[in-house]
Amino acid sequence: MTAQSRLRLAALGCGLLVALASAAADRDDDDAAADKLAGLPSLTAEQRRAVNLDVAHPVAARAPARLTAVGVVLDDAELVREAADAGAAEAADGVAAAELHRLERLYRDGGDASLKLLDQARAERARTRAAARGASARFALHWGPLATLSATSRERLVRDTASGRVLLLRTDTPGQHTFTELPRKGLVDVDGVRLPGRVLGALRQAGEAQGASLLLAIDHPPAGLGPGATLPVTLLLTEHSGLLVPREALLYDERGAYVFKALRPAPGDARTHYSPVRVKLIAAAGDGWIVDGVDDDDDVVVRGAGVLWSLQGVTNRPAAQDDDD
Repeated sequence: MTAQSRLRLAALGCGLLVALASAAADRDDDDAAADKLAGLPSLTAEQRRAVNLDVAHPVAARAPARLTAVGVVLDDAELVREAADAGAAEAADGVAAAELHRLERLYRDGGDASLKLLDQARAERARTRAAARGASARFALHWGPLATLSATSRERLVRDTASGRVLLLRTDTPGQHTFTELPRKGLVDVDGVRLPGRVLGALRQAGEAQGASLLLAIDHPPAGLGPGATLPVTLLLTEHSGLLVPREALLYDERGAYVFKALRPAPGDARTHYSPVRVKLIAAAGDGWIVDGVDDDDDVVVRGAGVLWSLQGVTNRPAAQDDDD
């Protein structure tokens, strides 16, 4: 065999290897795509019509920069009483803990402490600890943001409230039950004059308005303004932009909110597959939510998402951000 023939044969062999490798890679890609789709819910056109499933593109929107709320001036006497109850219960628990520690040490060292006294001290400590936890829980429920302050800051605020230098307002937002982001500050309308209010944090207990609630503080309030006064409040928010999806499109699990997105069907496939996509809730807007995490050309399921949830069993397979974008 001539050298030229051997070169031709080698080139032919290389070309065949490349072709085989390319075919194997294509098969691997097809298998990977099939595996990815296998775990996703899918529906035929007839099934989609039967369950009234519909998709649409999200539309660009901006979150409102202001939120209308209603504030009620809280009774400072209740704050002082509950703060004192929590402090007294905590102090009593500290005394009981110290006494128990003393008796345990005496009993262990053979001192003047009987087992009966030790058991009584343990029972007393259990009682004071339960009382302290209960008082702390009640205070956190009614005055949540204050419970997170340091002891010094909390005492100073309670003292300023009791002296009238600070007024606390419970501010409710009817029709809205959550805050994705706390407002920057509030403006409290008092006889046409807007007083600045510091946002101390969210309250855990719903009020009569059955909406999300905040605790606001007004420094150096005007004379005559006291507990029970109901005032209009404007909450100032950070303006955000995002994409608007209807409320019906959103589902929620332990990892947060997500939507279903329709994937492009493969050639010859009569079924449409739907992938869960994580979204970040930015702000409620009318009958929908402004979110981040989808694109304006995505086919988001806007009606019938619950059917896909039941088909897939989302609680067993957490939603994940789609990688095909």
